[in-house]
Amino acid sequence: MSNQEKLSIAGSGIMGHSIALTAAWAGNDVKVWGTDQADIERAKAGVGAKLNVLVNYDIFDEKEKERIINAITFTDSLEECVSDATFVIEAVPENLELKQNFFKQLDEICPENIILASNTSGLSATEIANMTSKPERTVITHFWLPAHLMPLVEVVRGNHTSGETIERALALLKSMNKEPILVKKDVLGQVGNRLQYAVFREAQYLLKNEIASMEDIDAAIRYSLGRRFGVTGPFMTMDMGGLDTNASITSYLFEDLSDGKDVFPAMKELVDNGHYGPKTGKGYYEWTPEYTAQMEHEREEELIKWLKKDMKEASAETNS
Repeated sequence: MSNQEKLSIAGSGIMGHSIALTAAWAGNDVKVWGTDQADIERAKAGVGAKLNVLVNYDIFDEKEKERIINAITFTDSLEECVSDATFVIEAVPENLELKQNFFKQLDEICPENIILASNTSGLSATEIANMTSKPERTVITHFWLPAHLMPLVEVVRGNHTSGETIERALALLKSMNKEPILVKKDVLGQVGNRLQYAVFREAQYLLKNEIASMEDIDAAIRYSLGRRFGVTGPFMTMDMGGLDTNASITSYLFEDLSDGKDVFPAMKELVDNGHYGPKTGKGYYEWTPEYTAQMEHEREEELIKWLKKDMKEASAETNS
């Protein structure tokens, strides 16, 4: 790697070990902290399974797989994990109080030149750093699941985050072959989740009002926006469709869109009854083990197609 940061990951769950895999794949030696040996063994198994899929899809060979495995060191000692780090990415559960206390602990054991980044998907960078003595070194680096296949990482500036912290975060992520974007203001949900949940709010509204079935609403995204947005984002889409036409549509459609502020009844009922999705066997859909495996495979296959395209384009740029 051209970037000289020494990276440690504090947390070995799905996001933590996937970020570690990404860093090691890019050529970094990385340390990962797990809460105990069982946690670490799950992470090692997760890394191995993901690497096997990448080998099976000819992304790289067995030799590269072994190199990546050897580049990742696991430990159940947080102090050992961060002992020689210059950049730490936290990947603990999505709870503000937990993260605040965790960052307070990191702040106490890490020298002041070490960047402390959170992988939160929606919490405030400013609030996460609230109990630290040096909030200027705290930043959000939000990887998207699955972190080793999704290129986007959102870099969120807290109210006290320094310019140097931002620059180092962006440089590290680019060296990991990611596509970082800068979120210039500390806003809940960042950019990606605000867009995602705006779509989901409207999807719930359409379902509640029996305008279309759940399956057809999902199909509308999969076979239209899901394909087009892979090439053009919302602003470019509006340009290409003609701003005159889209301004006219906006003038009457915005007034009619959902502006709901609460969880919709159907979702609340599912949650209240313990139906959370694949991990409980039921959500909006029925999730048998077989169906879960099928959908995970289909998602992985589609993301790997995009990964191969990205790698081909990157190789062409390097050789041009």
